[in-house]
Amino acid sequence: MSTTPQVVDVALARPRIRPLRWVFGVVLLVLVAQFAWFLVTNPRFEWSVAGTYLFDPNILRGLGMSLLLTVIGMVLGSVLGVLLAAGRLSDFTPVAWACGVYVAVFRGIPPLVQLIFWFNLGYLLPRISLGVPFGPTFLSWPTNSVISSLTAAIIGLTLHEAAYMAEIVRAGILAVDGGQRDASRAMGFTARQGFVKVVLPQAMRVIVPPTGSQFISLLKGTSLVSVIAMADLLYSVQVIYNRTYEIVPLLIVACAWYLVVVTVLSLGQRRLEQHFGKGQR
Repeated sequence: MSTTPQVVDVALARPRIRPLRWVFGVVLLVLVAQFAWFLVTNPRFEWSVAGTYLFDPNILRGLGMSLLLTVIGMVLGSVLGVLLAAGRLSDFTPVAWACGVYVAVFRGIPPLVQLIFWFNLGYLLPRISLGVPFGPTFLSWPTNSVISSLTAAIIGLTLHEAAYMAEIVRAGILAVDGGQRDASRAMGFTARQGFVKVVLPQAMRVIVPPTGSQFISLLKGTSLVSVIAMADLLYSVQVIYNRTYEIVPLLIVACAWYLVVVTVLSLGQRRLEQHFGKGQR
């Protein structure tokens, strides 16, 4: 008597029913519907007022200042971060140690504290001078005339961002296998050519995702400059609701613009990740 095993067509197999997933889905749908109902039916949100101020010129100027601070802080922070990463990877111990101390200090101090400190630098240093150390002074300016709200914001955000970018760049470079450098030298590349053409393209796969996240975090972090009277998006919103007492709808306007800009930046980050990750797909 033959015992031929029965052949089952996998294509006809039905997926297994998972009741817990259905229960979780229904509960999640109910919670989302309840939250949406709360947003729509609660008159205290004052959606009409929020719509009125959405494209207010003062709000748009504040948004422009937030974007400007983000771009300046990211560009300067990235340049300084690359130099710090190179210093940390250097064989020259004093430079590596100094860069490591910088990263530890500026990553450890909250950005809000740094902004307030730089804004009040005139208390510690009444005048900023250029000259020979421990020698004659050639030029000198009152600190309060140099360190304005804008200057303090750029300095604070740049130095804070540089510390994080240094670690991101350093991690990306270290993620590339050492054999890649040996292979580039075997192909006749110089150290610089090997880094630019072999190491850096591979490191970018590791560098781009956290860099994009840092860019978005920096954009949101610009809201901190409102404490030093910098006319960013949040400060512009605060000026209006301090006059009209329409706090919630003005905060909704700020949230809406932050969400729009972050969404656009997230899409750009995704495109960059796809570009530098072509070889991994």
